[in-house]
Amino acid sequence: MTLLDLLYIPIGIVTAPVWMRKTREGWDERFGHVAHMLSNDPSMAHRPRVLLHAVSVGEVNALRALVPMLSEQACVIVATTTDTGLARAKHLFEAIEGVSVVRYPLDCSWMVRRFLDSVRPDVVGLVELEVWPNFIRACTKRGIPIGIINGRLSARSFKGYKKIRFLLAPTFARLRFACVQDQQYAERIGAMGVPAERVQVTGSMKWDSIQVDSDREPSARALQIAREMGIDLSKRVVVAGSTGPTEEAMLHAAISTDLQLVIAPRKTERFDEAANAVPGGVRRSTGQAEPGSTRFVLDTIGELSALFEIADVVIMGRSFHDQFGSDPTEAAALGKPVLIGPRYSDFEQAVGVLRDSGGLRIVDSAGLGALVDELIANPDIRAQMGQQAAACVLAQQGASRKHLQVLLEQVQPKL
Repeated sequence: MTLLDLLYIPIGIVTAPVWMRKTREGWDERFGHVAHMLSNDPSMAHRPRVLLHAVSVGEVNALRALVPMLSEQACVIVATTTDTGLARAKHLFEAIEGVSVVRYPLDCSWMVRRFLDSVRPDVVGLVELEVWPNFIRACTKRGIPIGIINGRLSARSFKGYKKIRFLLAPTFARLRFACVQDQQYAERIGAMGVPAERVQVTGSMKWDSIQVDSDREPSARALQIAREMGIDLSKRVVVAGSTGPTEEAMLHAAISTDLQLVIAPRKTERFDEAANAVPGGVRRSTGQAEPGSTRFVLDTIGELSALFEIADVVIMGRSFHDQFGSDPTEAAALGKPVLIGPRYSDFEQAVGVLRDSGGLRIVDSAGLGALVDELIANPDIRAQMGQQAAACVLAQQGASRKHLQVLLEQVQPKL
């Protein structure tokens, strides 16, 4: 047991009323018991083992291009923290030969030790910034190269990290490499203690995780979901993705009832709250269509990307009030005009380049309804924004291959 373990125990007790309110599965696996989740294909025994830690759905989605490429040369283990992240990783990767999906352990030393004994990684990539001291220390002691991939450190997070830099600096200094999305993130991560020679700007893998296809017709899956919900595709559709608290009511009030509005809350535990904020909204989970309705609530997981396909305008949520934005890249790659609120600090890089390209506009809640009406009334403007958004995504792609090279360089003697 380490001194850090002694700190985690009282923290866990004090915060128990908060995390026990959430339904969480896989506690045995969170304690490091993951051997049963690993592939044991003997034909893969000679390959290096690459562990990628992606906390939840967003980080898992960023790996969509990297994991298949890595699996051609290595055994890949994708470790996730949340239940939704685990489900998404299994959906994307479990069918790929040589890829396993497991739970990431809690950061208690004995749980980390048990986990590493089972997984036996030759290199570890932490997606975005998931720096747990016991885990990194254990990898360092075992001689396992560990570092950040697709790294980012928002201004908000950096402000908090700086306050405890004296505690975190030794952990950051142990990182063997840090592949970050832009120069600003590189400077922040360097300031936290990663030596400058270990930091490199490689771009964002999220641009690679989606196929740019702005000219395609909606897929059969998208059409089926629309039909089952009662969405009339002969009329205009606005899709608001990853919404947060209070945004559903705001969207309902701001968007004309002449337009069909689909609202997709970001968190499953908010589905009922979101539905209550949209009077008369048709819930996807009921399986019932109500022809003529103009309000819909997508209260399911994994279907938002399909509904982006049928959208005339996309609004990214968690950006109008006290949240920090949502990822606009998937909608942009589909050639959709994208709107986002002024609170997007968690996605500064993506929003910035899309805004500069002309494919995305930033708007506050007071001006949202008028801007949506303007775009709906001007198909040429919508088309131009969509084309510019898709072109921007295409121009940003290539980061996954750079990350592939960095990871394989760490295990070069084993290849």
